[in-house]
Amino acid sequence: MPSVLILMGSDSDAPVMQGAADVLKEFGISSEMTVASAHRSPERVMRLVSEAPGRGVKTFIVGAGAAAHLAGVVAAHSTLPFIWVPIDSS
Repeated sequence: MPSVLILMGSDSDAPVMQGAADVLKEFGISSEMTVASAHRSPERVMRLVSEAPGRGVKTFIVGAGAAAHLAGVVAAHSTLPFIWVPIDSS
């Protein structure tokens, strides 16, 4: 079970977010990384967030570029702490 759920808005965010996964691994913290767009798949985002505590997730790391709505959606649907990673999309 992952302790940290890493969410990103697009596959193109993966190189940046992989850095978070690498650091967590160095510290022996389990994580899972997945793409879930607040715009293209809002139901998936809400499902992942609502199911996270039952899966053992203790916190989120959320990365998104452009409008960056993903962090707000996560914050609106969970009381778990999260770290927002703004990603340059220009």
